Amino acid sequence: MQSLDPLVFIAVFQEMLGPMLWALIAVIIGGTTAFIALLLKEKHIISQRLVRSQLVGVIGGVLALVLMAKVSSSGFTDAAGPIDWLVIACVFGLGLIGTTILSYTTIGWFVQRNASTSI
Repeated sequence: MQSLDPLVFIAVFQEMLGPMLWALIAVIIGGTTAFIALLLKEKHIISQRLVRSQLVGVIGGVLALVLMAKVSSSGFTDAAGPIDWLVIACVFGLGLIGTTILSYTTIGWFVQRNASTSI
């Protein structure tokens, strides 16, 4: 393999995740867009909401590890080298970050919608 082709990665992820790949990509794009729109609307990050979202993010990190174990042919007991543990840590970290952003955005839009209707 002399060059890095993004289509190879898409094919591998499509084989591993099936149709769930496209649902995850849609969630990533939609969540990121909603997060940026929320930041532009509020003009700052609310720390109390961020702390709550980080707690939810830990659950998302664990769920990312569960998803990784389901779609791969190896389990956590097969991790032998440092790169295996680095990949496990990265999967947990990406699940934590993604879930934190999604929950922050969901809470932000939901609370604002309720606050504007109760006034």
